Amino acid sequence: MRPMQGSRFAFGPFVLDPGAGTLLRNDVPVAVGYRGLSLLAALVGRPGEILGKAELMDAAWPGTAVEEGNLTVQIAQLRKLLGPAADGGEWISTVPRVGYRFAGTVEQLAGAKRKPLPLPGKPSIAVLPFVNVSNDPEQDSFADGLTEDLITDLSRISGLFVIARNSAFAYKGKATDVREIAEDLGVRYLLEGSARRAAGRVRINAQLVDAVSGDHLWAERFDRGLEDIFAVQDEVTAKIVEALLGRLRAPPPRNRPNNLEAYDLCVRARKLIDDSPQMAQEAHLMLTRAVSLDPDYAEPYRWLAMNHWMGRVHWGGPTEVARSVALELARKAVAIDPNDAGCRWILAYLLAYERSFAEADAEFAKAIELDPNEADTWAALSDIAVLAGRIEEGLEHISKAFRLNPFPASWYYLTLGQAQYAARDYEAAIETLRRDETYRTSSRRFLAASLAQLGRLDEARAEVELFLVGNPHFTTHHWATTEPFRDAAMLEHFVDGFRKAGLPD
Repeated sequence: MRPMQGSRFAFGPFVLDPGAGTLLRNDVPVAVGYRGLSLLAALVGRPGEILGKAELMDAAWPGTAVEEGNLTVQIAQLRKLLGPAADGGEWISTVPRVGYRFAGTVEQLAGAKRKPLPLPGKPSIAVLPFVNVSNDPEQDSFADGLTEDLITDLSRISGLFVIARNSAFAYKGKATDVREIAEDLGVRYLLEGSARRAAGRVRINAQLVDAVSGDHLWAERFDRGLEDIFAVQDEVTAKIVEALLGRLRAPPPRNRPNNLEAYDLCVRARKLIDDSPQMAQEAHLMLTRAVSLDPDYAEPYRWLAMNHWMGRVHWGGPTEVARSVALELARKAVAIDPNDAGCRWILAYLLAYERSFAEADAEFAKAIELDPNEADTWAALSDIAVLAGRIEEGLEHISKAFRLNPFPASWYYLTLGQAQYAARDYEAAIETLRRDETYRTSSRRFLAASLAQLGRLDEARAEVELFLVGNPHFTTHHWATTEPFRDAAMLEHFVDGFRKAGLPD
């Protein structure tokens, strides 16, 4: 079976589309690197055939001499990502000293794409990462910051549907057809562009494309002094809103930085926030510096609040001190910029953990009013709704978050898995929580509980052991008293799962 141009391959719950560079498990995108995709495409394109190591290395690293160990690592990662085949065997089998072959049954699908996401009822847009066209790779974060700011600015226009930052950045550095990207994300319009910053000046090219017709609706070049960068962003936003909604509607003014170094530090730090304890530490240093450079800029306070919170939640649970510092920082961010939905939802989330539920609910409502496209707000609200016993609402919120952010941060999967467990859909929770994106220490407790509820106690115990390596001080009692539960039956259901799985009381 030779791959046809534009063909896709189905095996088990997966659909691989080499042309689009996507792998879906049950219609949900799987985060897989470019090399891994190239290897999988080579193997799946010739199922049952033995492919030699040299041929596979050429598929993943064309024209580059690399160590054979790199291939071994990529294959191991692919196996982990795919999990066991239906018969319990492996999808990719090793042929000692020769190479590998794909052992699963593959069905070749014609170029028919997966069903595109239905277009929202209002104009829908994704802002693709602006390309850094200066010769200085250091300016990458400047181009990224410009992209992120435009996403935020457009998000705040209630008449638009705007794809979240995480999902837009899934296309960074990839040459993909605009029509395919628009279909993947379920939007009609794309904004693309390039940025160059040098010698105190910025040059920005931007164009708005209708992916259905291929027409360019608007394009413009800007050549300004660096100090005008935020004025340029406002102009671009205004032009897009005018093109898509036919009239100018200015969103409420944003709190802009007075110091460009503080702005750069924020752009770099927010990429590191939820990565690892080391990265969180690095982000902390950058943000503290940003605050000292520009104490009237809301953004670094917002991310510092999250940094205090996440750094402790994922790696052991926030201490009283960390919680109160985070809350104070979030309040400060909202005081500086009351129109920023990001500052609002973080404050709302932290207030829920302090059990100030009425205030939290009011802040969440305000965040959604300010920016209905802020996917993180919906994901955070899902978590809080589920623990309040409002399961259907929680599932609705997290599905809205995934629609706005189809390639999200890993904590979305944890939140979805928690909601599925709450709904007693344990099979779905296991599938969600075994995904590579969320297979982190903090989500394993819900995976263990789901397995235990299905009587799969050996698997549950194995997950508990792995969870306790990263969280040696975890107790069910402490967790139950610090999580913002508002529903006794819901609390009992989670505690029951933890106990069955063998988590310490």
